[in-house]
Amino acid sequence: MAKALLALAAIVDLGLAALLIRVSGFIFESGPESTHGGALLAVGYFTAVAACIAAPIVGFVFARHEKSGLGLGLAWMPPVGALAALLIPPPY
Repeated sequence: MAKALLALAAIVDLGLAALLIRVSGFIFESGPESTHGGALLAVGYFTAVAACIAAPIVGFVFARHEKSGLGLGLAWMPPVGALAALLIPPPY
């Protein structure tokens, strides 16, 4: 059961990473609809993408070492964090 939930978490995490990469042009490029994000935002954005990619890998490593609960928690952290970020109201 834990392996199936880890596999599902890997699919969700990689989908979230693909979504972040896909919409990065609206944040960092120079078009009229861009937010013209700075260097600090770029570092945070890269960290989020790296966390989405690394979380399921670390989850499978922990599951292999008989710590599947910790692995599941780490693998599901990026999607839960993304959902929590959606709960923050916009500043306008």
